[in-house]
Amino acid sequence: MSRSREFEIAFVGLKAGIHEFMYRIDDSFFEKYSEQDFTNCQAEVKLTLDKKSSYMFLKFEIGGKLEVICDRCNSRLPIELWDEFGITLKISENPELMNEQENDADVYYIGKGDSYFDVADWIYEFINLSIPMQKVCSYENMDGPYCDAKAREILKQMTVHPSVNSKTKNPIWKGLENFKNFD
Repeated sequence: MSRSREFEIAFVGLKAGIHEFMYRIDDSFFEKYSEQDFTNCQAEVKLTLDKKSSYMFLKFEIGGKLEVICDRCNSRLPIELWDEFGITLKISENPELMNEQENDADVYYIGKGDSYFDVADWIYEFINLSIPMQKVCSYENMDGPYCDAKAREILKQMTVHPSVNSKTKNPIWKGLENFKNFD
């Protein structure tokens, strides 16, 4: 099966009921998209399609791992992926108009004449949504195998202690103390 058709699901021939599809996703999957903030993706996507007479419900289960750059120490940090997403596919005479008017991001319309739909863009989106917004070595593991020791030392030196703070107050903030108890 060619790469472009691998993520197409021909739903017309499917009987009503539950159908499962498995996808293994690696870095080559993301080549058609822009550059990613991660590398070494080894994800598995389990797609459960529940076909009804007038709609289909898709449940995406994302699992696996990838590497990101730590926001704190700039080292490579492995991240475990696990998340679930659902989409309801409805059949419509005018799917473009219905998709424009739909307020629910979890509802998508396809045309009555369509015989398949492509899940690649949803898989791309859901893997990216599975990555935490803040990618840092946890405080408990800052001395762990992934945290950059040099960056950790620099961060410790930059930490402002209350005793240091009281000796080196910035004069630019001097006048603000007058507004503390202002009634």
